[in-house]
Amino acid sequence: MQIPFNKPYMTGKEIQYIARAHKLGKLAGDGDFTAKCHGWIEQHTGCNKALLTHSCTAALEMAAILLDLQPGDEVIMPSYTFVSTANAFVLRGAVPVFVDIRPDTLNIDEKLIEAAVTARTRAIVPVHYAGVACEMSEILRIAKKHNLSVVEDAAQGVMSTYKGKPLGTIGDIGAYSFHETKNVISGEGGALLVNRPDLAVRAEIIREKGTDRARFFRGVVDKYTWQDIGSSFLPGEIIAAFLLAQLEDAQNITALRLARWDYYHTLLEKAENEGLLTRPSVPAHCGHNAHMYYVLLPAQLGRQVIMDKLKEKLISTVFHYIPLHSSPAGQHFGRAATTMAVTDDASARILRLPLWVELTGEQQEYIVSALLESINELIHRKNYELSEASQA
Repeated sequence: MQIPFNKPYMTGKEIQYIARAHKLGKLAGDGDFTAKCHGWIEQHTGCNKALLTHSCTAALEMAAILLDLQPGDEVIMPSYTFVSTANAFVLRGAVPVFVDIRPDTLNIDEKLIEAAVTARTRAIVPVHYAGVACEMSEILRIAKKHNLSVVEDAAQGVMSTYKGKPLGTIGDIGAYSFHETKNVISGEGGALLVNRPDLAVRAEIIREKGTDRARFFRGVVDKYTWQDIGSSFLPGEIIAAFLLAQLEDAQNITALRLARWDYYHTLLEKAENEGLLTRPSVPAHCGHNAHMYYVLLPAQLGRQVIMDKLKEKLISTVFHYIPLHSSPAGQHFGRAATTMAVTDDASARILRLPLWVELTGEQQEYIVSALLESINELIHRKNYELSEASQA
């Protein structure tokens, strides 16, 4: 029973939509399928403007340009995140200021943010880890008090909410990912969600190589010219066609993933009560999308040994981020504003289990059984070694 960590889900309409795009003969960006994707995102999230990009990284880079960041400006973010969260702002010369995470959700610890604010701080970038929302009310309060922008890295947060509001629509700007590893996919792809109306026109210009081409095609201007800095952030219509099929099935995809997440949670409840591991925590006011299911292993056990044992049983598992504050580039371009005890601990102990739409209950039972067998074996071995050492 070979169980991969991830298996991209196909709705069945992707090829049909791609064939339609091919027949229309317009394969560059901003065609009919892109417009439909924009409409879907705007309608289902309530953002002021949605703009497809070729990746979430690109959306974050656009956000950094929109904020007019200057060299030396500081941006507060967690260290426990993907490199793009920091890189997008480093490209503008900004300094990532790393703050520790909460031990329950593994999101940025909102209680530590305000002490990290300096005269150079320009923005806060909360990362909604595993599709579970950061404490946005407190983050917005701090941002308002200190006149800071808020950019939501909601790469993992499509279809998730905070107090009923879709992630990516709470701050000034949001960024989505549609990478193959996410819930709703287009292979590679992303979206910028612009929530401040005053940023919408400039966002279009930045996305279109710094030109007002979008306004020209809407008939607002009689020609388009170079207006601002920018780049080519558009995906092609083939990508948009694939994505539209996924977006139209997003609610079903989310429901199917949640069912599998819930089953893992049930299967592992007893193990958590026995102290064998820690399950994910989702606050009651956060509606998550079941992007991932992870466990935190006991600190004294060797995670790699457990992963190797699961691999022998044909189960593919992964861990997650090497914290940015401890990476060579993170140390060069950024700085830590707090101790990183929780970040370092979670990074060393986390184990992500396979989770995809077509994963069966039988497979989940097999995964959990193998995981607990491996944990118990290591615990017994550890206890035996301690016993032998005490007798010696």
